[in-house]
Amino acid sequence: MKAEYLQRFGGIARLYGQSALGSFSQARVCVVGIGGVGSWAAEALARAGINQITLIDMDDICITNTNRQIHAMQGTVGRLKTEVMAERIRAINPDCEVIEVDDFVTPDNLAEHIKREFDYVVDAIDSVKAKVALIAFCKRNKIPVIVAGGAGGQMDPTQITVADLAKTIQDPLAAKVRSDLRRLHNFSKNPARKFGVECVFSTEQLSYPDGNGGTCQTKAASDGNMKMDCASGFGAVTPVTATFGLVAASRVLKKIAERGAKVERLEAAAKADEISRVAGDQADA
Repeated sequence: MKAEYLQRFGGIARLYGQSALGSFSQARVCVVGIGGVGSWAAEALARAGINQITLIDMDDICITNTNRQIHAMQGTVGRLKTEVMAERIRAINPDCEVIEVDDFVTPDNLAEHIKREFDYVVDAIDSVKAKVALIAFCKRNKIPVIVAGGAGGQMDPTQITVADLAKTIQDPLAAKVRSDLRRLHNFSKNPARKFGVECVFSTEQLSYPDGNGGTCQTKAASDGNMKMDCASGFGAVTPVTATFGLVAASRVLKKIAERGAKVERLEAAAKADEISRVAGDQADA
């Protein structure tokens, strides 16, 4: 690791340990969806010293993203989200290799965009079809993935938590994704079994727009639009969407650090075995 990298991210080493920082410096993480959740996840990963970050999205920034997306500012409206986010990351860590993929993930292009060498994938997209295909692809190819549930219609970030995707509650997006994974990709239908995929979600009761300038607590009384887009649907606020992204990033960092420590232990054990074997051979001689 370069001296400047060590200086820039010394605080990370003092928290996770020097060996974990070494793992972060070599890690390759992909963030799919650079919006209200993904932009914050990418920022957090960059500030933790992840040295290769792939950003996948084809959307541009619009003024209505201001309430929830870190890159949405007056001077960035109309520019690609990947482009602006990449500039932020390079300003945070000039040594970070940022790969911009200006495309939407679809079931047909996953093999092209989701590389098997990724150490982790952050799923921060809200299209059910794409989300389901991405999760199934990652599981099939043994690529670690963490899923963001729906971040709209919530005000209280203290109710955000993490569980296996098979065990989430109070999250219509996660429930639909779970159902489709079981129906289309043979994920276990046994409610007692886990999927082996973590999901960030909230236990908060959703707040729906009622179509008349107010909000309501039931879908039946709402205007029927459950999307979180630029003009309608769920409302959203940065304290919640950012927390979704930051929690996802924190889980990625924890898992990468744990994996690096496990590799170090195995290497140390192998080295000790080799030393013991050589010593034994010398004694026999």
